Amino acid sequence: MGNKKLSALVLLSLSSALVLAACGGNNTADSSDSSATGTAGSGQVLNLVESAEIPTMDSVQATDTVAFTALSNVNEGLYRQGLNGTVELGMAAEDPTVSADGLTYTFKIRDNAKWSNGEPVTAADFVYSWRKLVDPASAASYSYMMDGVVANATEIMAGDKKPEELGIKAVDEKTLEITLASPVPYFKDLLTLAMFFPQNQAFVEKQGDKYALSSGALLYNGPFVLAKWDAASLSWTYERNKDYWDADKVNLDAINVEVIKETSTALNLYDTGAIDRMILTGEYVTQKTGDPDLHTMPTSSVFYLKFNQQRDNPALKNANIRKALAMAFDKQAYADVVLQNGSIPANGLVPKGLALDPSTGEDYRAENGDLLSFNAAEAKTYWEKGLAELGQDSVTLELLSDDTENAKRSSEFLQSQLQTNLPGLTVTLRNVPFKVRLEADTKGTYDIELAGWGADYADPINFLELFQTTNGNNKSGYSNAQYDALIDAARTNVSDLDARWANLLQAEKILMEDAGIAPLYQRSYAVLQKPYVTDLAEHLVGAEYSYKWASNAGAQNAQ
Repeated sequence: MGNKKLSALVLLSLSSALVLAACGGNNTADSSDSSATGTAGSGQVLNLVESAEIPTMDSVQATDTVAFTALSNVNEGLYRQGLNGTVELGMAAEDPTVSADGLTYTFKIRDNAKWSNGEPVTAADFVYSWRKLVDPASAASYSYMMDGVVANATEIMAGDKKPEELGIKAVDEKTLEITLASPVPYFKDLLTLAMFFPQNQAFVEKQGDKYALSSGALLYNGPFVLAKWDAASLSWTYERNKDYWDADKVNLDAINVEVIKETSTALNLYDTGAIDRMILTGEYVTQKTGDPDLHTMPTSSVFYLKFNQQRDNPALKNANIRKALAMAFDKQAYADVVLQNGSIPANGLVPKGLALDPSTGEDYRAENGDLLSFNAAEAKTYWEKGLAELGQDSVTLELLSDDTENAKRSSEFLQSQLQTNLPGLTVTLRNVPFKVRLEADTKGTYDIELAGWGADYADPINFLELFQTTNGNNKSGYSNAQYDALIDAARTNVSDLDARWANLLQAEKILMEDAGIAPLYQRSYAVLQKPYVTDLAEHLVGAEYSYKWASNAGAQNAQ
């Protein structure tokens, strides 16, 4: 029974990692069966935009969507997501041999896997980066991804064992052995993620403090290499990596990327042919309704208000105040009026379409229902009760968000809704560059933050573990012992998947009852993409985009 359920979750994890066909694309094959061949020197170039700069290209330290997209296009782990979202071989030459107890994986690294300086990618490169990830000295936010997964990771992160005791070793130059703490049904999915990528120790140590802060202070083993980039750059270029093991599947010679935060500016560039793809928001979506270049891209990203319970502000430590704030804004109006891009209201943390009940096949979101919905009357009741408990008749709170055009409009909408529905509340706005917001999140210098999370892999625990007391990403001060215990049980129990699923359902209910966060919406993108852009992969989980198979068919046809 347990093995049958385990197989079901593995299949779910793989099948849920969907890639939506790019508009106009020929998405019938992945790299394992595609007959497409690269055309180096053909002049195939794409011009794209990003909403924010890349804070770091260190795969151990990266925490954001922009960095993960960049890393996944210039580097590669043992596996990668294919064009159609299936997990396929990357640096691994073949699927691993697995011990009978499901704990020991032995991989062979491709003989033709190279770094961009010509050196071979070795088993030791994985050992070095994985040890670095769990080393407390790294203070890596994503170290928790190995917690309870790789043998001894938990003890190393707690300072009770040394990084050298992590369950990973290089048997020889091209043979890597990984020992798990317990069987993990989504282990292959994890191995596609940036924090599990290799790093070349000699190169990293030679760069010292400059490592990963500019394109010249990096090595690459993926489809592209990065050029013209440093940590302050508002533009950069991906160039075709001629030494990549699968270079014949890479069609583009270059991708030019520019950070543009105003939708109006990007739209002007798109309409004049200066860029080939962009994301639309707000009234700009309405302007382009009916345009054949427009398509909707669902994502797994859920956005929410994060309440800082550690700051010296008693209001956010009060559960009734948090519940009032969480229920005081009209999410449907926000999606319809501000976003206008197909995004939907979120009344829980785990997104719709991510994972299915292992026995019934019911979607997690549908099964757990709407847990924290908009209700102005109830919000006011909680508000008045909270104010009475605080002995106050007014509260002032700051809302932190990004400085993009859409983020500013979102902040203003939330400010208006909260102040209108909660008498005595004053909300001040602080809109800052993306990198500055991440720094404020790390330091805890905010009251309320408009934040979000996209799935790394297709399992509810990827969202719910964020708010465990000890999780490196939980910098808000939320803590609930029962919640922690449920997440621990779900992480370690893979023999009874029904019980595991029940634990995950209950954990979300506790988080919502505590109003640890206030869910806002599940994001969709309204995408404008030129018809000559084909096979630009859009991923539901992990890095949002892969350019490995993308083509500029217009340039190709012009040859």
